[in-house]
Amino acid sequence: MSHPHPELTLPPALVDGGVRVVALGGLGEVGRNMAVIEHRGQLLVIDCGVLFPDDHHPGIDLILPDFSHIADRLDDIQAIVLTHGHEDHIGAVPFLLRLKPDLPLVGSQLTLALIEAKLKEHRITPLTLSVKEGDRETFGQFDCEFVAVNHSIPDALAVFVRTSGGTILHTGDFKMDQLPLDGRLTDLRAFARLGEEGVDLFMTDSTNAEVPGFTTPEKDIAPAIDRVFRHARRRIIVACFSSHVHRVQQVLDAAEKSGRKVAMVGRSMVRNMGIAADLGYLKVPDGILVDFKRLGDLPDDRVTLICTGSQGEPMAALSRMANRDHQIEVGEGDTVLLASSLIPGNENAVHRVINGLMRLGADVVHKGNARVHVSGHASAGELLYCYNIVKPRNVMPVHGEWRHLRANADLALATGVDPRGVVVVEDGVVVDLVDGRVRVAGAVPCGYVYVDGSSVGEADEGLLKDRRILRDEGFISVIVVMDSSSGKIVAGPEITARGFVEGDVAFDDVMPRLVAALDDATAHGVVDSYQLEQVMRRAIGGWVGRKIRRRPMIIPVVIEA
Repeated sequence: MSHPHPELTLPPALVDGGVRVVALGGLGEVGRNMAVIEHRGQLLVIDCGVLFPDDHHPGIDLILPDFSHIADRLDDIQAIVLTHGHEDHIGAVPFLLRLKPDLPLVGSQLTLALIEAKLKEHRITPLTLSVKEGDRETFGQFDCEFVAVNHSIPDALAVFVRTSGGTILHTGDFKMDQLPLDGRLTDLRAFARLGEEGVDLFMTDSTNAEVPGFTTPEKDIAPAIDRVFRHARRRIIVACFSSHVHRVQQVLDAAEKSGRKVAMVGRSMVRNMGIAADLGYLKVPDGILVDFKRLGDLPDDRVTLICTGSQGEPMAALSRMANRDHQIEVGEGDTVLLASSLIPGNENAVHRVINGLMRLGADVVHKGNARVHVSGHASAGELLYCYNIVKPRNVMPVHGEWRHLRANADLALATGVDPRGVVVVEDGVVVDLVDGRVRVAGAVPCGYVYVDGSSVGEADEGLLKDRRILRDEGFISVIVVMDSSSGKIVAGPEITARGFVEGDVAFDDVMPRLVAALDDATAHGVVDSYQLEQVMRRAIGGWVGRKIRRRPMIIPVVIEA
C-alpha cells in the first residue's frame, strides 16, 4: 500500500496504452473533488468542486482545485462528468469554464440544472449532455456508463469508464440506503455486472469509512423531525444545505402535518429548491410556501423557515441570526433545527452558532442531541459489500481526509485486494494503470487556489500568513522623518499599536532602545531608508517578543523630508 511521496518529481510521459489518474482535489480533504483521467493523449475530468475555507484561511471565500496541470491541455478534455450537484463536486466548474467555455458538461438532469443556474450568474452558457442511469456515452477514448447511486441529493451517478488500457469505476458520493425517500437505490446489480466484466481501478467514497456498520436510512429520521414540529412553541428555523432536497422534503411534509407555513431564506436555497420543484424532485404541498416578507402576518406558532448556515458559515443566514445581524430576530421559545452533519473542520464555527442561538433563548436541536440528520455516505459495512461485489483489481480511495482514506484502504485489504494494488495518495500524485496494475509515477503541482473577493488565484500563503498575524498577534507601525540632505532623524520615532491589551503607553519603554538603535545606525553612516526600516523592525520586534511575548506585524516607515 503506497503512502505520501513528498520526494516525487514530475512524471515521465504516459506509456503507450496506459491510463493515468491525477486527483487535483478531494484527497486528504473533504471538498474540491476533481479527478483527471488520461488515455492516448485525451483527458476526461470527473467532478470539479470547491473546498470551503476554515479559520486558517481568513478572508478567503472559496478554495479551488489547481488547474495548472491541465491549463495548457484544455483542448484535450473530452468531457467534464459531474457525479451529482453538491458544491464540493460542481462549485469550481464556472472557474474552469472561464478558461474554455465550450468544455462539455455531462451529468444527470438535476445536476445540470443546478450548475446551469450557477453558470448563468457567471454569464456562461455551457454545452451540456444530460444522462441517466443505464446510459452509455463515448467521449473520445472514454466509453462511459452511468450507474444510479443513492446520496443525500437526488440523481447522483457513479461512472464506469472503459478504455483500451483498462477500466475505472468511480462511485462519486454514495451510500446504500435500502429505504430511500425517492425510491432510487444504489444499483448493486450494475456494480456486480461491472465487477464480472472487470474493474481495474475502483475509486470509491471514503468519507464514512471509519464508521462501523451501515448508514441510517433517511426515513428513520422523520419521527425525530415530526417530534420537533409537535413540541415547538413558536417559530421553527431549519438550517441545512441549499442542495439537500430530501431534507427539505421532510421538513415540508412535517410542516404540512402541523399546519405551518414555510418560507425559504437565502438566495441559493430559494434557487435550488425552485429548480428541484420545477423538475419534480421536490413535492411542494399546495399553499404551504409563503414569501419571506409575509411572515409578519402569521402567528409565530404557524411559521417555519428553511435557511442556509448549518456549517457555521459567517455570512449565511443562521450565523447572522445568531449574531443579531439579520432581520429575523431569534428569541425565547424559537426552535432551531440543524439538519446536517458537521463537515470536518467546521466544528468550532458550528458550536459558536449554537451557543449564540441558545444565548438568545432558542432551543437548538442538532445531530448531537437528536436523530435529525443522517449521512449521505456509505459506512464501513456498505463499503465492504461493495468491495466483495465489485472485486476490483486495484483500489484508490477518494473523497476524504487522510484518516478516511486509510480506513477505506484497510477495508479493501480486508476483502483480499492485493496490497500492491491499493494506492493511498494525496492531491497531485500521479497514478498510472498499466497492464492491470497501478503504480505511483510522480507528482504535479497541486496547491490551493484561493478565491478572495473578485480575485482568483492571486492570494497566496504569504498573504494568509499576514492576515493570520494581524488577527492573532497585532500590528505596530513606527514612523520617523529623516532629513534627506543630512541623513539625520528630525522627527519621531512615533509608535502606533493595534491589537494589544497594553495600549500605546506600554511602548514608551522601548522608545529609548529604538532611539539608541537609530542614533547608532546614523552614526555609522546608515542613511538608506530601507536599512533604517530594518533597524527599527529589529529593535521593536526583539523588545515585543521578550516583553509582551507576541510576534506582531511591524511596519516601519522612514519619510524623507
